[in-house]
Amino acid sequence: MHVKDLFDLSGKVAIVTGGGRGLGQQIAEGFAEAGANVVVCSRKLEACMEVSEGLKRLGVDSLALKCDVTNPEDVKRVVEQTVEKFGRIDILVNNSGASWGAPVEEMPLEAWKKVIDVNITGTFLMSQAAGKVMLEQQAGKIINIASVAGLKGSNPKIMNAIGYNSSKGAVISFTKDLAVKWGPHGIYVNAIAPGFFPTKMSKGLLEHGGEAILESTPLRKFGSDTDLKGVALFLAAPASDFVTGDVVVVDGGEHAM
Repeated sequence: MHVKDLFDLSGKVAIVTGGGRGLGQQIAEGFAEAGANVVVCSRKLEACMEVSEGLKRLGVDSLALKCDVTNPEDVKRVVEQTVEKFGRIDILVNNSGASWGAPVEEMPLEAWKKVIDVNITGTFLMSQAAGKVMLEQQAGKIINIASVAGLKGSNPKIMNAIGYNSSKGAVISFTKDLAVKWGPHGIYVNAIAPGFFPTKMSKGLLEHGGEAILESTPLRKFGSDTDLKGVALFLAAPASDFVTGDVVVVDGGEHAM
């Protein structure tokens, strides 16, 4: 297979949760540029519709759907409408996420539950629903968006969000276990652990701790609006056909400090 074919997604069908902005939008655009038809979904339909129209201008088909990943009925509907329109699901990116900053001793239980529900239960529900389709196909690729925060502790002066860190560590364990269980059925499960990217979710954190973060990042920069495209494409494309249960860290070297 030619190297260009290893990164070709022509005719593939992908679902990207949280695809209406930030890292999800970046990944959705990368898939579309590689030829995939992309379903973008999130709680904010208007944002997804805007992204979806942009993807269509790249020459692929796209669908925008409203979805709360913690709601099993929403999840089921997204999977059903994807299959109804495209006939299959080749790629799932579990990108929807939530965070809450507070000292551990002051963290409201409801805030903890919300973060865990979105970040890990949502990942489970989407993987379960899309996975049923992939199991029938005996093929599929699932990419979970974890975080470098799920690999280690965080300085509370910079990032005081134990629910977020814990949930992303759970996503990493979930990724590895699901890869073992579904690998014999032709389903690949990997994760990406991004470092700090300027997004709506990270805006406040970067405003007060950005200089310290850069000091602890060997490349001395934050992630850009293209830095996840290549990694996500690699994990979605034939180029990664002997890779599963892995976590690819994209953090400018922060985890090596």
